[in-house]
Amino acid sequence: MKKLLVIFFLFFTFCAGNVYSANYSQDEAINVMVYEKINPSIVFIEAIKGDEISTGTGIVVGKHGEILTSSHVIEDDANIEVTTAKGEVYKASVLYKPENKGDLMLIKIEPKTSLPVIKLGDSSELKVGQKVLAIGNPFGFSGTLTTGIISRIDYERNKIQTDAAINPGNSGGPIVNANGEVIGISQSIFNPDNNHSNIGIGFAIPVNDVKKLLTSYGKIK
Repeated sequence: MKKLLVIFFLFFTFCAGNVYSANYSQDEAINVMVYEKINPSIVFIEAIKGDEISTGTGIVVGKHGEILTSSHVIEDDANIEVTTAKGEVYKASVLYKPENKGDLMLIKIEPKTSLPVIKLGDSSELKVGQKVLAIGNPFGFSGTLTTGIISRIDYERNKIQTDAAINPGNSGGPIVNANGEVIGISQSIFNPDNNHSNIGIGFAIPVNDVKKLLTSYGKIK
C-alpha cells in the first residue's frame, strides 16, 4: 500500500510539473520565479519635503528593517515613508549616508516582524547580452517588473547599461539576474530630449559597490 502511495505521489508531482511547464515558456517561468522570489523584499519609498514628494524604490538588506536605496531619492530633512510589499506603511530614518560612496544610502524602519532579505549577487563577471530583470515603482506603480539585457558595461564610469525599462520611481530598485540575485541598483536613464520616460538606455550601480557600502557600515544582520 505504501509503495502504491509513493508511486501515486511521484506521478502526481510529474503531472503537476508538466502542467506548470505547459502554461509557461522557459523564459516566462524564469520571469515568474524571479518576481515571486524578489518582490517581497522590495519597498516603495516616499520622501516628503514641504510640498514636494520624491518617490523611489528600496531593497531590504537587513531583516530588522535596514533598506538600501539611491541617495538622490531622499533630500536632507525629508520625511520618509516606506511601504512594504505587504502594504504596511512605516516611518523611516536615515541610517547611513556615506561620503563619496556613489548614489547609495541606507535607511531604517521598525517592522512588526522580520523582513525577507534580498540576495546580493556578484557584478564582477557580468556579460553584455545577459538577461536581467528590473523591479521597482515607476511613476508610483508599485511592484512593476520589466525585462531586458545588459546592453553595455561602462567600466570608465562604473555603470551597468540596460534596456530593461526603468523610469522615475525605479531609482534604488534592483536589477537582478535570472537566478534572482541583485547585480545592480537602478540609478538613471538617458534622455537627451528631456523626455522623462524610458528610451531604452538606463544605468545601474554595480552591486559590488553595495557590498562595499554594507561592509563599511558593518552592523546589518
